[in-house]
Amino acid sequence: MNPFKTIFLDRDGVINEDSPDYIKCWAEFHFIPGSLDAVARLTRSGLTVIVITNQSAINRRWVSVTELETMHRRLRQAVLDSGGRITDIFYCPHLPDEGCGCRKPKPGLIFAARDRYGIDLSSAVMVGDSVKDILAGQAADCGRTVLVQTGNGMTAIQALEETGQRPDHVAADLDRAAQWILDRPGSHP
Repeated sequence: MNPFKTIFLDRDGVINEDSPDYIKCWAEFHFIPGSLDAVARLTRSGLTVIVITNQSAINRRWVSVTELETMHRRLRQAVLDSGGRITDIFYCPHLPDEGCGCRKPKPGLIFAARDRYGIDLSSAVMVGDSVKDILAGQAADCGRTVLVQTGNGMTAIQALEETGQRPDHVAADLDRAAQWILDRPGSHP
């Protein structure tokens, strides 16, 4: 029996390169090497892949909802062209000080995905590059959390160690995280 059914992926710093200036258009969207293949391998193994991402650039008025949705449509197509599938993308448009329940580290986006798709969160893995990603996965009671060292991953490791909040696994990138997920006992159908 496959221990994992759903893989939640952060976007910036996990699938694509992050930027302190935010990703505001497709021209600024650059895939991290190996990320497309990683999503394809997860998909081919029968896992559902859902993106969970904070996108405060919307409420900062640096990117429109239309532009964000265009980027996400192109992201999904690039993944499809590589043999993978992203089932859905959930995003939070709010600023950190707006206090919404959907902005990571709060688990609202994960709960929204759970409710829409009937996901058993104990069989889900949250993969991210930041403290917020790991805390959101833990707050949602995901079965596992994986921190990747791309994006903000290196600073997140230190911050998590200081607070005692540790991910279940640390991987160099999404490609290695996918391999760790697929190598778990019983992971292959």
